[in-house]
Amino acid sequence: MTEEASPPPLDPAELGAYFALIEVSSLLRHTVEQQLRDAGDLSYVQFQLLATLGDTADGTQRMTELADGVVYSRSGLTYQVGLLEKAGLVARSPSAEDDRGVTVTITEAGRDVLARVFPGHIDVLRQLFLEPLAREDIDSLARVLTVVRDHMRSIPPRSAKPRRKSAVRQSPTGGGA
Repeated sequence: MTEEASPPPLDPAELGAYFALIEVSSLLRHTVEQQLRDAGDLSYVQFQLLATLGDTADGTQRMTELADGVVYSRSGLTYQVGLLEKAGLVARSPSAEDDRGVTVTITEAGRDVLARVFPGHIDVLRQLFLEPLAREDIDSLARVLTVVRDHMRSIPPRSAKPRRKSAVRQSPTGGGA
């Protein structure tokens, strides 16, 4: 029986960096989510979707690209986009490039909601995240996080992986059903 070697344990600095990142992320996300709910009745993911669409030249993106950008499952994205569409904040339409694809476009109402939530969102980011840092720290943090993000993005997100095909059903005798 062969046993795979265990990876070496994290050293105290690595473990400390990881736990600090997790705690900072949790604390910041909690406050951001509350601000988004209060100012625009948006979830964190809905804000990410609107902000992503609002940041594109024409306010439109394919559903698959949106799922990859916000790192969300296809089914979860479909549900969230449905809620945004019901609220009149986005519109869905067939993709011009692919009959099977769907594009999502931010509406004027969606842009209005973004304009309403952004000032408070920026205040939260400044007060909780940026205020204790010197400009050099912010530059260093941005550089380091960009390296980590790019490394993580080099591995295709779940939404980009090919869907698993159903196995052909076979009868007990081995033939196809």
